[in-house]
Amino acid sequence: MSGHKSPSDYAELVEAQAEGERPIAPGRADTGKRCLVTGGAGFVGSHLCDRLLADGHSVTVIDSLITGHKKNLAPHARLNFVEADINDAHIAEYFSGIDWVFHMAALADIVPSMERPAEYHRANVDGTFAVLEAARAHRVSRLVYTASSSCYGIPDTFPTPETAEVRAMYPYALTKWIGEQTALHFCKVYQLPVVSLRLFNVYGPRSRSSGTYGAVFGTFLAQKLAGRPLTVVGDGKQTRDFTYVTDVVDAFVRAAVSNVTGEIFNVGSGGSYAVNELVRLIGGEIVHIPKRPGEPDCTFADTARIRQQLKWQPRVKFPDGVRLMLESIELWRDAPVWTPDSIAQATESWFRYLGVPKREENHGVR
Repeated sequence: MSGHKSPSDYAELVEAQAEGERPIAPGRADTGKRCLVTGGAGFVGSHLCDRLLADGHSVTVIDSLITGHKKNLAPHARLNFVEADINDAHIAEYFSGIDWVFHMAALADIVPSMERPAEYHRANVDGTFAVLEAARAHRVSRLVYTASSSCYGIPDTFPTPETAEVRAMYPYALTKWIGEQTALHFCKVYQLPVVSLRLFNVYGPRSRSSGTYGAVFGTFLAQKLAGRPLTVVGDGKQTRDFTYVTDVVDAFVRAAVSNVTGEIFNVGSGGSYAVNELVRLIGGEIVHIPKRPGEPDCTFADTARIRQQLKWQPRVKFPDGVRLMLESIELWRDAPVWTPDSIAQATESWFRYLGVPKREENHGVR
């Protein structure tokens, strides 16, 4: 997908690929913006770089390569890459002359955040503060923060609006929410133009395939390549708001182009799809593994706010997105192949920290 030479809108190009037809060129955003993407060698960040460059902007990426990969940016000779940690003291110099900042650098994954909370606080809270200070010092005209729908925990309402109660269940969710609140505080106090996007279950080519057990798509695709059963948590009836990466990228671009500031927007697909449906579309044998405590039975974004204020809407339908993933399945050839036993070992901390405490079981507390 990144091989397209046309300056046409990147999301429309991928939509056309999913729909099997040539897109109608959308209205163009301003070109020639100087963009900085923290975490730009990662999954969503690299797709955003594809889009920004295709739209005629210049791009600088800051990435420590802890989870990102330079190969994700390989097609782009015009891109300026800086290997650095966002907490490094010299990081502010790269913000000079920048118009738009897209802050995506973060540590993700649930279990590691419970085992190493200090690392997650440093990356997701201290790192965000460093980015905000640099953006403020150099008077950037726009900062878009990458927030997480995990802040909702197990919500009461579906689809879940941005006004839902924050119920962070583990340090990753907490640190991403603190980072978001810090960004909005800088918007209020220092007039730094900030928009925060809470992402729901993003999937697409280049999604992370590290040694950490995590996203269901990468897990299933690696298992399918290896001829192993797909490990379905619980009964597989739980639903997720699977949102294709180019739709997410389009939300970032619309947030940057807009004049809206100080707002939080959900970014979701407009639907919620059962894991069993994903299994059916991928194909293969399955094996069931225990349901995990603290994990919602449903994630489903209320996207009315972003549709109204940013005129954004998702384009890639779930079956088409899964087809595009299967066409890119070789990207997961070297990914870890998880089994029920290795998953049980990798998620031991999940059950230990998020399970119901014994004292509550004994007293009937729910």
